[in-house]
Amino acid sequence: MARSPAPHGRTGRPPVTSRAQILTAARGLIDRDGWEKLTIRRLAAELGIGATTLYHHIQSKDDLLLLLLNHHVAQVERPQLPSEPRERILVATTALHNALAAWPWAAEVLSADGFVGLLDESAMWMVEAIVAGAADHGCTPEQSVDVFRGLWYYTVGEVLVRAHSARRTAVGKTFAYRDDLDPSQVPHLAAIGVRWAALAARDIYPQGLRAFVDGLLAQASSAAPSCPSCPSCPS
Repeated sequence: MARSPAPHGRTGRPPVTSRAQILTAARGLIDRDGWEKLTIRRLAAELGIGATTLYHHIQSKDDLLLLLLNHHVAQVERPQLPSEPRERILVATTALHNALAAWPWAAEVLSADGFVGLLDESAMWMVEAIVAGAADHGCTPEQSVDVFRGLWYYTVGEVLVRAHSARRTAVGKTFAYRDDLDPSQVPHLAAIGVRWAALAARDIYPQGLRAFVDGLLAQASSAAPSCPSCPSCPS
């Protein structure tokens, strides 16, 4: 009786056949253990293949992170962008905030100037909408970049503080709030005391965003040159 041919290669999990499988597994590892612990070797083990095989699909960890970021942004639903420049900036920045809040590690990976050059063009729509809104408001290219960077710093900072605070709370390591402050040294902080925790937990991002956008656009408008015949009109 003829024997069945012996199986070749690994048994168990099916071999990786698509980039989508790799990204799904990588995202699962990040959600579980954090992006800092993601390595090609750990991802290969998760997929049931050798690291050498995985390198045929992914060049490096940095390459993998960029693929994940672009894939994540591609899944974000695009809101209807208003025609009015200020409102367009608000809507686009809110979409950016929500995308990062849903996956805070992305904010950590992108927390450096120049990250825009790493993204696919299809993933730049939120940045484009903010810069275009500033330009349509009358900002110069330099001012438009300043508007975006200001909103980016504010948004990334808010997302990371919220994420880190939630992480500490989850493991029982929240910061203590003082109820023994000396009013003669810090009278206002002493008056607030432990109420700081509840006050800090409020979501004031939308109000802050509106104030920030108005301030940045007003600053850009005040710096714009005026035409001689009409001092109040940007040239």
